[in-house]
Amino acid sequence: QVQLVESGGNSVQAGASLRLSCAASGRTFSDYAMAWFRQAPVKEREFVADISWNGYTTNYAASVKGRFTISRDNPNMDVYPVYLQMNSLKPEDSATYYCATSSRSYYQTKYRAGGNEFWGQGTQVTVSS
Repeated sequence: QVQLVESGGNSVQAGASLRLSCAASGRTFSDYAMAWFRQAPVKEREFVADISWNGYTTNYAASVKGRFTISRDNPNMDVYPVYLQMNSLKPEDSATYYCATSSRSYYQTKYRAGGNEFWGQGTQVTVSS
């Protein structure tokens, strides 16, 4: 059973840092590009960052580039971790953050939507000014 479980969200002041974690299990997720998305109330879901299957390539939305860093680590007990380090947080970063991948992201350098898509339940980040 595929599961993506996000954690690490919190309420912080502007300028603070947070590290989000995604624990992916149920497949060999080291073979898949992984991504982070976010959705604020009454806004469309938007891409934040993705990382290639081998961790060598990353991509970022312009709004977070230079502040956020996506990374992935070796699996532990068949759980594949993916992280999003968020620095210099701004109020406009407030959103629910989701970890995602898809069957089309298999051995890809970036996340590709479509096919069987896998999403976590999200973790809430609130940044106050």
